[in-house]
Amino acid sequence: MTASFVYDAVRTPFGRAGGALAEIRPDDLAAVVMSAIVGRTSIDPAAVDDVIFGDANQAGEDNRNVARLGALLAGFPTTVPGVTVNRLCGSSLEAVIQASRAVEAGDANIVLAGGVESMSRAPYVVEKSAKRFPATGNQTMWNTAIGWRMVNPALPHSWTISNGESAEKLARIYGIEREEQDAFAERSHLRAARAWADGVFDDEIVQTPGHVLDHDEGIRPDTSLSALADLRALFTTDGSVTAGNSSPISDGASAVLIGGEGALDTEPLARIAGRAAFGNDPDVFGVAPVAAADRALARAGRSWTDVDIVELNEAFASQSLACMRSWPDLDPQRVNQHGGAIAIGHPLGASGGRIVGRAAHELAHRGGGLAVVALCIGVGQGLAIVLER
Repeated sequence: MTASFVYDAVRTPFGRAGGALAEIRPDDLAAVVMSAIVGRTSIDPAAVDDVIFGDANQAGEDNRNVARLGALLAGFPTTVPGVTVNRLCGSSLEAVIQASRAVEAGDANIVLAGGVESMSRAPYVVEKSAKRFPATGNQTMWNTAIGWRMVNPALPHSWTISNGESAEKLARIYGIEREEQDAFAERSHLRAARAWADGVFDDEIVQTPGHVLDHDEGIRPDTSLSALADLRALFTTDGSVTAGNSSPISDGASAVLIGGEGALDTEPLARIAGRAAFGNDPDVFGVAPVAAADRALARAGRSWTDVDIVELNEAFASQSLACMRSWPDLDPQRVNQHGGAIAIGHPLGASGGRIVGRAAHELAHRGGGLAVVALCIGVGQGLAIVLER
């Protein structure tokens, strides 16, 4: 088996729901990052063996295999196949994992992975009656942007609580106070704002034509602990989880070019050294990355004492802090050194590609090191990969 490498990674700035990218179809967003990565690397699109893109929704304009449609819109030849994968919040990290497996197994030499989500454009859907000619009755309309819908009544009710209620549950279990969550959120905003100002993201950002953003729309550089403290709890009357210490609903796309050794003439950013998935109870989904990252490190033959940087997707501050407490050998200052999803945004299908790209570019900037990339996934799963340079 050969090794697999990250050769390049790009993303759009992430827009807020109803914001600057809300007018862009998800298949067009996917085409933006696909075209950009081809242009940056000068590869012949015909040399791409497969396109694997993640997308959590797939209920609207992202239906009918957005990976294939995005590639066609990007001008790829029809000979290049595409497949869309769905592991909810982990969809684009799943795409990277599947791409690396294909390369290492010898089934492919170059795979374009990534993901896209337009939560602004996620449609409302109506259940269809099972009767051929329904005479009476009303149907429920569901918002497909995020969360449970059309829940199977056979599932335990305790499992199907909202993501926010789950975040509250983790705060109680791990004893994470409101002040700590707000401080984590403030750190995310300040670090992300500073990173944009310092040009940290310059090598990984590509703009959507006609919709140029000079930073991710969710970043609030003027946020403060006092402003965050004024926000009310969203999910329980006496809770601690607020809009300020949670990731926002977002739009965006990411792409990661995966190849074998020597697949491109350029030096790769990083090698994929380990990967893992893990499942736990759906009502505490936020801590599933703990075991996933531990397993990925073990498969890479490394330990937490070897880790230089961590990119942990910040679904909620309580969830992120719970994970960090569960890795006792990890220095918390190594986590999300340039901000995270609470500030940057969390377009579900694109977030995994964002954090893989951020970690790979950071390792290249440093000239070497070891990175862990991990995220939690609704319905009780976690994904992680280890990058090495």
